[in-house]
Amino acid sequence: MPVSPERIRILNDRPPRTNAGYVLYWSLMNRRVEQNHALAHAAEIANAQGLPLLVYESLTCDYPAANDRLHTFVLEGVPGNEAALRELGIGYFFYLRARRTDPNDVLYRLASRAHAVVTDDYPVFIAIRHNPRVAAHLTVQYIAVDSSCIVPMSHHEKRNYGAYTIRPRIQRVLRSYLQPVELPSLRQKWRASLLPDGLSSLSRTISPAAIPSLVAACEIDHTIPPSIEYDGGSKEATRRLDRFLEHRLRLYARESGQPSKHATSTLSPYLHFGHISALEIALAVRAHADENRFIPDEFLEQLIVRRELAFNFARFAGDQIASLDVLPDWCKATMAKHAGDPRPYLYSPEQFERAETHDPLWNAAQRELLLRGTIHGYYRMYWGKKIIEWSPTYEEALRTMIHLHDVYALDGRDPNTYTNILWCFGLHDRPWAERPIFGQLRYMSLDGMKRKTDVDAYIAEINAL
Repeated sequence: MPVSPERIRILNDRPPRTNAGYVLYWSLMNRRVEQNHALAHAAEIANAQGLPLLVYESLTCDYPAANDRLHTFVLEGVPGNEAALRELGIGYFFYLRARRTDPNDVLYRLASRAHAVVTDDYPVFIAIRHNPRVAAHLTVQYIAVDSSCIVPMSHHEKRNYGAYTIRPRIQRVLRSYLQPVELPSLRQKWRASLLPDGLSSLSRTISPAAIPSLVAACEIDHTIPPSIEYDGGSKEATRRLDRFLEHRLRLYARESGQPSKHATSTLSPYLHFGHISALEIALAVRAHADENRFIPDEFLEQLIVRRELAFNFARFAGDQIASLDVLPDWCKATMAKHAGDPRPYLYSPEQFERAETHDPLWNAAQRELLLRGTIHGYYRMYWGKKIIEWSPTYEEALRTMIHLHDVYALDGRDPNTYTNILWCFGLHDRPWAERPIFGQLRYMSLDGMKRKTDVDAYIAEINAL
């Protein structure tokens, strides 16, 4: 089945190239082979033109907050991608731009022989900046394909203001979109001789053993070590999905709000870096639940409805994604009313970063971020609420949350990240009873966490790390 036109956007007015050597897919955000609509669409074009397909993946030293943790996670996915693509007869070109003085025009040089360039449609991070800029400079057609959402982002013509509005819209069409992506068999196999002159020496084969030394040689921040919990790559994502299906999915509805029970999927880093798709997870969850006769609605609500609400928000928020200006009027009004309220504690961004507050639960959540690169979703809400309470201004609280996610979180700089952070300031929520500092924003307390979760078990687990 061809990729739905709803997923496809042509970003410039340049025609496809005649007498081209190949079709080029720039794997910018969805760094995987399985269940990838963009890769499938590039293969469709290649077959229609009688051309081979080349996949370009890169990692540069100059993206914001580039560090050992993020670099390592991305590089760990490269060997699996190369092996899978070569088995399919698809070319693979991986470029590691280790230093700022290294060439920064590889994409354009590869595009000089391409019939068209296909890439990922993604509403935040580097894609939101790269895609318009690249589209303007390419001399060939540039196509962005949405492979992040199950229901395409373009299906929703306007911003939804809560799960209650997007949920019925998704449910009405979900069955038609919850279908596997068929990657066409390539009729023309890749030949390395098709590469433009002078480029073959820039493409690397990455071995797992070489990753630490490659990262060490990059011109990035070496003070943020790799996660102690997560290894990158589609193979690891699949292993975690299998574990979730066998041991955790049945427990999810009852135990997912208990961080010490470990009933969540732990797949958010792999979704963010595109090592696995929400579609693959949803199909596997549905099949497993059907086979074992239980209903996985609570998990699918988070994976599909809540996640795609975040993508919908990011798509329409645009440049305001990291700003309080995009919040509903009632949020801005209540914060303006309480901006001068005294704070019971005040911490600097550096104290937050070092987990140096008076609150042992907050410190444990921050240490989990420092060590693992994630925070359990329920405690992340508490973590954010307390940063608001202990910062001198709402704006500084927002900057602190975004900075900590940008630097440490493997699932940061994602539509879900920005949405969850802004939820702490009232996004996709409702007004609550008025109180100091928060006004009508939802409040969360340590006593409440102790009533609802096993705080002591969580703190002990993090301390043991």
